[in-house]
Amino acid sequence: MIRITVSYPSAANARFDHEYYRDRHRALLLERLAAHGLASVEIDRCLSDGAGKPPPVVAAAHMMFESLDGFQAGMAAHGREIMADVARYTDITPTVLISEVVR
Repeated sequence: MIRITVSYPSAANARFDHEYYRDRHRALLLERLAAHGLASVEIDRCLSDGAGKPPPVVAAAHMMFESLDGFQAGMAAHGREIMADVARYTDITPTVLISEVVR
């Protein structure tokens, strides 16, 4: 399994609509990428760092794919639409981390 983590770094005066992200953007991901091997999407609303200070990221999504090829094919087919939706819920530039899940 491959985990794609998309996170949104904290920034002063940044805008982030957690409800839109959870309810609408997540649904868009599931609708467009399921056929490409997307197995699940988990959303984090970050509360604090380990020391109780503000978190380094506002939110994150963790998408589980059967393969990296599936993720890449899904983004090739639907990436433009998915990325255009980002402006509807935030003005933060997301960062992406691709991981192999080791069990």
